[in-house]
Amino acid sequence: MLDSNKDSLKLEAMKRIVAMIARGKNASDLFPAVVKNVACKNIEVKKLVYVYLVRYAEEQQDLALLSISTFQRGLKDPNQLIRASALRVLSSIRVTIIVPIMMLAIKEAASDMSPYVRKTAAHAIPKLYSLDPEQKDQLIEVIEKLLADKTTLVAGSVVMAFEEVCPERIELIHKNYRKLCNLLIDVEEWGQVVIINMLTRYARTQFLNPNMNESLLEEGNDKAFYGSDDDEDEEEDEKDKKAEAPAMAKRKPYVMDPDHRLLLRNTKPLLQSRNAAVVMAVAQLYFHLAPKAEVGVIAKALVRLLRSHSEVQYVVLQNVATMTIKRRGMFEPYLKSFYIRSTDPTQIKVLKLEVLTNLANETNISTILREFQTYIKSMDKDFVAATIQAIGRCATNIGEVRDTCLNGLVQLLSNRDELVVAESVVVIKKLLQMQPEKHSDIIKHMAKLTDNIQVPMARASILWLIGEYCEHVPKIAPDVLRKMAKSFTNEEDIVKLQIINLAAKLYLTNSKQTKLLTQYVLNLAKYDQNYDIRDRARFIRQLIVPTEKSGALSKYAKKLFLALKPAPILESPFKDRDHFQLGSLSHLLNAKAGGYQELPDWPEAAPDPSVRNVEVPEWTKCSSREKRKEKKVEKPFYSDSEGESGPTESADSESDSASGLESGSGIEESGSGSESEESEEGSESEEEEEEEEKDKKKKKKELKKPVQESESEQSSEEEVRKHERKNKQRKSDSESESDEEDDSESESSRSESEDSESETEVKKKKKAAESKPPSKPVKKEKKEMSLLDLDDFEPAPSPQVTPVNTFLSSSLVTDLEGLSLSDTVLSPATTSPCSALKSYELLHRITGEGLCVEYCFSRQPFSPDGNMVAVQMQVTNNSTSDTKNLHMEDVKLQSGMRVKEFPEIELLPAGESATAVMGIDFCDSTQAANFQLCTHTRKFFVSIQPPVGELMRPVFLTENEFKKEQGQLMGMNEITEKLTLDAKCRNEHAIVQSVITAANLSRVPCGSDRECSPPVPPPALPVHRFAGRTVTSGSLVLATVASKEEGAAQLTVNCEKMVIGTMLVKDILLALTQ
Repeated sequence: MLDSNKDSLKLEAMKRIVAMIARGKNASDLFPAVVKNVACKNIEVKKLVYVYLVRYAEEQQDLALLSISTFQRGLKDPNQLIRASALRVLSSIRVTIIVPIMMLAIKEAASDMSPYVRKTAAHAIPKLYSLDPEQKDQLIEVIEKLLADKTTLVAGSVVMAFEEVCPERIELIHKNYRKLCNLLIDVEEWGQVVIINMLTRYARTQFLNPNMNESLLEEGNDKAFYGSDDDEDEEEDEKDKKAEAPAMAKRKPYVMDPDHRLLLRNTKPLLQSRNAAVVMAVAQLYFHLAPKAEVGVIAKALVRLLRSHSEVQYVVLQNVATMTIKRRGMFEPYLKSFYIRSTDPTQIKVLKLEVLTNLANETNISTILREFQTYIKSMDKDFVAATIQAIGRCATNIGEVRDTCLNGLVQLLSNRDELVVAESVVVIKKLLQMQPEKHSDIIKHMAKLTDNIQVPMARASILWLIGEYCEHVPKIAPDVLRKMAKSFTNEEDIVKLQIINLAAKLYLTNSKQTKLLTQYVLNLAKYDQNYDIRDRARFIRQLIVPTEKSGALSKYAKKLFLALKPAPILESPFKDRDHFQLGSLSHLLNAKAGGYQELPDWPEAAPDPSVRNVEVPEWTKCSSREKRKEKKVEKPFYSDSEGESGPTESADSESDSASGLESGSGIEESGSGSESEESEEGSESEEEEEEEEKDKKKKKKELKKPVQESESEQSSEEEVRKHERKNKQRKSDSESESDEEDDSESESSRSESEDSESETEVKKKKKAAESKPPSKPVKKEKKEMSLLDLDDFEPAPSPQVTPVNTFLSSSLVTDLEGLSLSDTVLSPATTSPCSALKSYELLHRITGEGLCVEYCFSRQPFSPDGNMVAVQMQVTNNSTSDTKNLHMEDVKLQSGMRVKEFPEIELLPAGESATAVMGIDFCDSTQAANFQLCTHTRKFFVSIQPPVGELMRPVFLTENEFKKEQGQLMGMNEITEKLTLDAKCRNEHAIVQSVITAANLSRVPCGSDRECSPPVPPPALPVHRFAGRTVTSGSLVLATVASKEEGAAQLTVNCEKMVIGTMLVKDILLALTQ
């Protein structure tokens, strides 16, 4: 279907292929068949081809590079979607050799009149930066230009490029800060997320902390949050508050910066966004930037997101858990929204428990504990364990309910589920450390559980409690040690360590009953498999058992083992996460992720707010075309209201006035520009002004009508333009003035795309324009329908060569190369195109069972088809028998290639040789032609792969023609390399011979500037020029070798096809340096 001539079949095929890609299927095998349709004239097919290429261009780089010239032509297609797709494909080919092409394409696309193309240019910037970071400085210039764009479609993409390439260049945001704030509400959703995150970091560096006066109060609250309830501590807190009062009084009253308020005001409506990421971005902005009294507005929006998908809930609850630690009151009214449903996943349940625990206080703790009692009955054991941990934290934080929680946890010790009991033991152990003397009964009850509980962590916790508070249970502790000594070898490592600790503590407090038990346990541990246990046993034996060698450390054994341990503080795992920016991946992981930008600290002094003031430039200085209108003051193009609303929009307003046109806006714009110029040059009578007003009204009416790309409507546009031209001709004084006006239009369009054009070329074009009939300018305007004119990406048309034949035979080349405009005549040896043709082996005589085939590229025209390369084969029969019916079969070619088979060799006697000539159209590529070489008995698989130099035919050019063509193939069509010539290649004959051997080019005769004259004092450095055309497409190929001092030289190749030019440079460099 892709090879069909019908666009409908191609379109259907491409739809199926894109559907395959969307379903995740591999369609890379179809790349050759798809890429050849990249030049299809059907726009719908071309769009789908570009979609395919964006996906597979990076995988099939070699084939994609062959179509790079097509992508370059697509960059100036009248359709903005094609231009954007071409740039997208070009940036998807991750090959360093096309970095200059990508850079030029991005720069041109950044000035495109279509905002969609400018948006695509912003997307291509990070791709180019990742491919070649050395282009950063040039990319920053493009980013700075795009940041000034007033289009909402571009804003989000360019800020994303800014964040990827140069987030440290915060000064680029100053002039665009207010514009971004005002555009934020209309930007696409994912663009809003990027802009809000960037503005959050910006605001933290440019504005003062709005909560600076409350920082001391917050520090005081944090101190009391985990503090005890003793009267002494309360008195100390009161003294601290009195001491801090004078410091609070000295602080200056805070006044919020207007730009700070602008950001908060413009982001607040986005809390109603349908996109959860936008809501989360605004929430983190308010949390980090807003005054404490205004942060509460985000609570309702975040609670609304808890009705969304579980993934969204997980991210939101992570951030809510962090917020509730510092600003608990913000979510208290929505307490019931965090109650757990039976259908919630486990990770959601755990996060809701975290939030409920953070929100718990003396007022709502009873309600929360009733909820927790219900959760303990759940079948989800991980959830139950998290609930028990939450109860322990509530008991730690709220002293009034500590006993109630402890009694409830003790009741859980009789639960049937061993995991519930184990988790309860761990939590009770932490709670008992606060008031152990009041709860000796609980310790006794837990000691009895050692026979039933098998969970290592729970057994270890019980043993630690008994050992730590053994004086409260003096009769039970030795018996527990006896039981543990029996099962010591079967216990887990964590339990063994606690058994050793228990034995040591009982030896120090009750050595009479436990001395032998302690020695037995230490002996068991001495030979344990775990080295930690062996090391602990040796250490404790030397510490508690006094010997002659024991030092002074054993005297302090009791102080070491029986010292009072501080009660553990049960803290939220989210306590220290607020130093990460909320909503970021780093905050979610609680670890710094790659590419994370730290949230800056608030500045101590307010930076200068005037850096965000935008100077209002005069509208006449906005573009090069409008500089000619400075004299006109009475009737400016824009009204006063438009000038006040956005002076910097002058460059975009012309395109906005024709926003209904997709491809024809450039025509109307040029028409309005030329009309304003005529009104300057013409007389200022009232009749002419009335005519101009009528013309403008007609234009506005035409622009209000929707314009499509159909042929009928294009023809109607041409009629309107013809009518406008007639009106202009009536107003102009003479025909010469209208010609000058056309010239000025052409100059303005060229000045935007080709700044390097010389004045002489402009004068030539003016003469050519004057000599054209009146119908020509209409065609010119039709050509200018594209929104962006990228002339740099299309090579200028080269003049036709004088000879009728597009190729020259080697003898004719030799004769013509002898011609010279200088006084000296070149020697025949230096003008020979190739002394001996290089031959390649096609079939070895061993592989071919006596049949040997060699081939060479004869560099002669292939008479049946001029677009084919002539390949001459020498067939030798080294066997003892005759070879019959030698022919070709099963030819396998890449798309676009063709082969003209050689005539069948009916009989080749033994020991004889024969010559055959075949033609191959390589389609200007170095892809191999694969086929079978068949005899009457055997078939041999062979392939012919051409060097890039054999894909050309020589062409004769004079020196002036060469320089003219070279001037039109500058920029990205020119490749320059410096080299050091080999010692054998430093004379003129050797250089010419090496170049012509590497590539089938013709030498260009030297002119009278004596660049190629024999060395006479002062010695002139020779410049050797060579010219040719590609066989298939006829693209001009120019090569220049400029010799310098001490064997240095510079090689320059100019070619429309970048790939061929690059490969040719490598081959010629190899020939000159070896």
